[in-house]
Amino acid sequence: MISVTNLRKNYDNVQALKGISFDIKKGEFYGLLGPNGAGKTTTISIMSTILEPDAGNVSIAGFDLKKNPTECKKAIGVVPQEIALYNELSAYDNLMFWGSLYDVRKGELKSGIDETLKRFGLYERRNDKVKTYSGGMKRRINIAAALLHKPSILFMDEPTVGIDPQSRNLIFEVVEKLHQQGMTIVYTTHYMEEAEKFCDRIAILDNGQIIVQGTLDELKSSSKMKETIVVSFVNLSDDLFQKISREWEGLIRVENSVHFYTSNVKSDLSKIILKCSDTGLGISHIDILKINLETIFLNLTGKQLRD
Repeated sequence: MISVTNLRKNYDNVQALKGISFDIKKGEFYGLLGPNGAGKTTTISIMSTILEPDAGNVSIAGFDLKKNPTECKKAIGVVPQEIALYNELSAYDNLMFWGSLYDVRKGELKSGIDETLKRFGLYERRNDKVKTYSGGMKRRINIAAALLHKPSILFMDEPTVGIDPQSRNLIFEVVEKLHQQGMTIVYTTHYMEEAEKFCDRIAILDNGQIIVQGTLDELKSSSKMKETIVVSFVNLSDDLFQKISREWEGLIRVENSVHFYTSNVKSDLSKIILKCSDTGLGISHIDILKINLETIFLNLTGKQLRD
């Protein structure tokens, strides 16, 4: 359904994408994860024809993006990271405007708008100006606008950032139903639980490169991780961290905490406590983390997702 080969993009002297490649099957829910600046939005923007790549090829629904951009646009719906609505127009008029850009017949468009507004729980507010909507309601309309021409592929760039629980749950319900109906979805998010819940496969980007991709089970297997001991300190300095790093390999520092990766928590926990005491580190809290997408991500990138 989607094929990306050796995609490159530079912004002045910054290499946003360094030759990434991946394929997405029809009906697949594919997640793009990475810290800020990793290249996620650049990748989505290129695939949705907003940006031109410096090199590489993209195929969308069997069409070459460079040779047939119009056909590619017909196949995709795009939910941008920023809200793309007119505040002085009603939700209904916003959807009429965006739907008309795809040459959807007026009668079909009107019925589609009504159906979509009901799906997102906003039919009763359809004639209210968007400026009166909450952030979560605007997000829902933003997604609705991408679905009016019934695309076979949906790009969603952080669609649930900063919204209320009710709106998030409604979006989840809609996205899950679309996936069940066979829509191909490409999804970027800062929320690990979303990726774990929805994605068939996940690619982790860092510094413009895909460092790993696969199913969650495949990522767990390739990471060779088991569990993580997270120790928070009251006096963690750069010097003390460097000192303990020389004593214990594979450490990652996150603010005032250190992540110790271990294959045997019972035997290693006492060793870690003793080593920290000998180093002069005061422990304030200890957590034991089972292996999940967040620990895999941190292990591979050395960063939290919001870094």
